[in-house]
Amino acid sequence: MVVAPALLKLTYEDFLGFPEDGNRHELLDGDHFVTPAPVPRHQRLVLRLAFALEAAQRTHRLSAQVFPAPIDVVLSPHDVVEPDLVVLREGSSAEVTDTCIEGAPDLVIEVLSDGTRKRDETTKRHLYERHGVTEYWIVDPVLESVKVYRRDGDRFAPPLLFENEAGGVLQTVVLPGLALELGELFGA
Repeated sequence: MVVAPALLKLTYEDFLGFPEDGNRHELLDGDHFVTPAPVPRHQRLVLRLAFALEAAQRTHRLSAQVFPAPIDVVLSPHDVVEPDLVVLREGSSAEVTDTCIEGAPDLVIEVLSDGTRKRDETTKRHLYERHGVTEYWIVDPVLESVKVYRRDGDRFAPPLLFENEAGGVLQTVVLPGLALELGELFGA
C-alpha cells in the first residue's frame, strides 16, 4: 500500500518569517498568497470607508475599533488574512494583541482588485463564513456596488446588494447608525 505524503501547510509562525516587501502576504488553509500593493482608487475607497466607519462609531458613541490594512487577522494557525478593513465591537470574540487580531472580527471589508477578485469573492468568503465573521462586505470599484454577507446561524445569508446607480445607502448591524451613501463612497 502506497501512502501519499502529507502536504505541508504553512502556519502563522512561518508567516511571521515572510519578507516585508510591500506586498500583502496571506495564508489561506496553509497556502501562501502574495498580492501586490493596491492601486490608488482602491486605497481611496479604503480611506473613505475607514473615515465613515470611524465617524459612525464616534457619532453614535459605539464601542468599536476600526483597523485598516495592514493588520494580520489570525483566524487559525493556517489562516492568516490581511483584510482592507476590520471592525471589532466591544465584547467581540476576537482579541487584539500586541501583534495581530486573533479570532473572527465582527466586520471584514475587502475592496476588490483585479488580482484578488476571485479569491475575495469565493475563497475568503468561505473562510470568513467558516470562522464566524458576523458581516462581510465585498466592495466592487468597477460596478460601484457593495455585496453584504450577514451571518444567519452558522452560515452567511444570501448577499444584500447595494448599488451606487440605484442611490444605495450602506448600513450595517455591526455599527448601528452608519448610513453611507454610495454616491459619496464612489464619487470622484
